[in-house]
Amino acid sequence: MSEPCIAVHEPLIKMMDLCKSYGKGEAQVRVLKHIDFEVNEGEFVAILGPSGSGKSTLMNIIGLIDTHDTGEYRLSGDSIYNKTENEYASIRGQKIGFIFQKFNLIPKYNALQNVALPLLLQGKCYKEAVSHAKELLESVGLEDRMHHRPNQLSGGQQQRVAIARALVADADLLLADEPTGALDQKTGKEVLGIFKALNQKGKTIILITHDLNIAKYASRIVYITDGELSDMPKSEGDH
Repeated sequence: MSEPCIAVHEPLIKMMDLCKSYGKGEAQVRVLKHIDFEVNEGEFVAILGPSGSGKSTLMNIIGLIDTHDTGEYRLSGDSIYNKTENEYASIRGQKIGFIFQKFNLIPKYNALQNVALPLLLQGKCYKEAVSHAKELLESVGLEDRMHHRPNQLSGGQQQRVAIARALVADADLLLADEPTGALDQKTGKEVLGIFKALNQKGKTIILITHDLNIAKYASRIVYITDGELSDMPKSEGDH
């Protein structure tokens, strides 16, 4: 009798011996050194490190904003290397939702338009895009702020708009770069609470931060220093 076939699911993110340098010759600087890194679907992972540690470069490679020199990076099982800019843009649009410290909202558009825009750029009809954008803004508590422009919103409200925008294309991965950096402590905790709730619903989240207290909201912490990555155990009593 033959053995039952057991499906093996590859991690959402898999990096093997990944390296990245900038410059050439004697001026060359090795920014990432032999990175081995895996993130499974549904994980909430924090990448913790000080300024200059390489975390921004690692984030840019994860988000397909930059490319690695050597090693391998697989996203959803597909090798990410030597693709065209259009191919990278297409993968980003389908698989990765970005949330930045500075929100990166378009000033002349209101909250609803900012959230609907990625779907419109993908060719969705206006009615469908706006309907989905409304649902997401309601889900982050902004049902009464949909028609406000960014300069009419608080920092916390702007970040909620940015989170809704990151969710609108139903991406596999949410990549958050210092998402509470421009917020006060109370508002920052509220935003991190949204991330935890999204993760509990199955969203995969990678949080980039220099603050251990923020990193502790994640279920797993990895530490990067001088371009090298290592796991960091969480202590009892974390968030």
